[in-house]
Amino acid sequence: MSQHESTVGGGAGGPRRMSILRLQRFVRSSMWLLPVGCLIVGVLLAVATLAVDRATGYGLVPQSVTGTPADAQTILSSFATALVSLTSLVLTVTLVAVQLAMGQFSPRIVGALLADRWSQLAVGLFGASFLVVVLTLREIRGSTSGTVPGLAMLLCYSLMLASLVVLVLFVHHAGQGLRAAGLIDLVGDRSHEFIVREHGDQPVLTGGPDAIVAEEPGNVIRVDRPALVAVAREADCVLELVPVVGDFVVGGAPLFRVHPTTRSTASTAGNPAGRIRASDLTRHVLLASERVHTEDLAYGFRKLVDVAVRSIAQPFNDPTTTVQALHRLHDLLRQIAPRPLLSGEHRDGDGVVRLVERTVSWDGYVRLAFDEIRLAGASEPQVTRKLCAALADLKSVAPPDRQGPLDRQLRLLSSAVRRCYEDEEDVVAALTPDTEGIGSGADVTVAPALGLPPG
Repeated sequence: MSQHESTVGGGAGGPRRMSILRLQRFVRSSMWLLPVGCLIVGVLLAVATLAVDRATGYGLVPQSVTGTPADAQTILSSFATALVSLTSLVLTVTLVAVQLAMGQFSPRIVGALLADRWSQLAVGLFGASFLVVVLTLREIRGSTSGTVPGLAMLLCYSLMLASLVVLVLFVHHAGQGLRAAGLIDLVGDRSHEFIVREHGDQPVLTGGPDAIVAEEPGNVIRVDRPALVAVAREADCVLELVPVVGDFVVGGAPLFRVHPTTRSTASTAGNPAGRIRASDLTRHVLLASERVHTEDLAYGFRKLVDVAVRSIAQPFNDPTTTVQALHRLHDLLRQIAPRPLLSGEHRDGDGVVRLVERTVSWDGYVRLAFDEIRLAGASEPQVTRKLCAALADLKSVAPPDRQGPLDRQLRLLSSAVRRCYEDEEDVVAALTPDTEGIGSGADVTVAPALGLPPG
């Protein structure tokens, strides 16, 4: 009988199971349960510590530790004021996150944000600390020679420290959660948890016997190539890194392929993957939820292109920002145009290739930098003029074997512009090289006479 059938036909246990599920759903989706629970715990702790202080005649903790009554009142008053501000900060950040998620991503993601436990814990802790401080302030008598509830003061000091720690962690958590990758991971992780809960945590393995698979999903952000070369040398094999640095690898997908060396004989080659433990390779590859710039130049291009394309999309329509992004893309391509790019081969001390990986080619960088902007900005004269100027400059520094991708961009740009304009004068103006879009081209500037003497 299937799991669904056993659940439906559970007999008398069905209503009880549903009641438990309803309770679990209520606990998970309730936004106020955790904060209210923290408030109740705070009141109980305050009442208990104050009762102990009264029972011991307020002498359990000396004033050398807690301070005089005037000192205690000043400290607690300042702490109480700060707690009100901190609670407002948490609620404001949560509201901003909700508005951002609704406007930029999807209204259906709001429920997950409102049920975020970190926000609820921060609000609950700050609220409970405020109640404890207020109740403790009521027990302080006198100014210089009165009584101070020492144990309650220690509790307030502990809550001060806990509040500072939670504030730092909440700011970090909020910053991570407001990122696009953070919101995507929030939904992806919860969906992944459902699959694991229903079907187990065994990933679907692919790649064959020569493959070493990724244990968990993530973007490849760092590769320890010398360590991998050493492992391959010891096992006398060649490692192939399947994803390009920056690629997202799903759990169970091939991360490496293990090949015999060219000098291996048929009798000694066998299956080289069997001579290497998967952990000996995967621990030298760092996966993360988002790409970084550490070893991933293409990621910098990606972000600049995103800014450029988004700036000329509706409702923004800001081609000047696109030109600014093109300035940086132009500069990056100019820096690598005359330089050799990484080959993707890594050798050991004897010159034997032990690790190979795919790398982005010159054509790849040019397409990454210009393809999407060219398609999105063909109707924007600022963008097309800047593209023409950038491509003309890159052609002046690129070696002959790298001219082809630049010529292709110029050809496609000309075709795209001609499809957007019917008047030939508009076409000519849109294809005139201009570093600033419209501002420094030959058709909008005047060159002064040099005034050199004849001869």
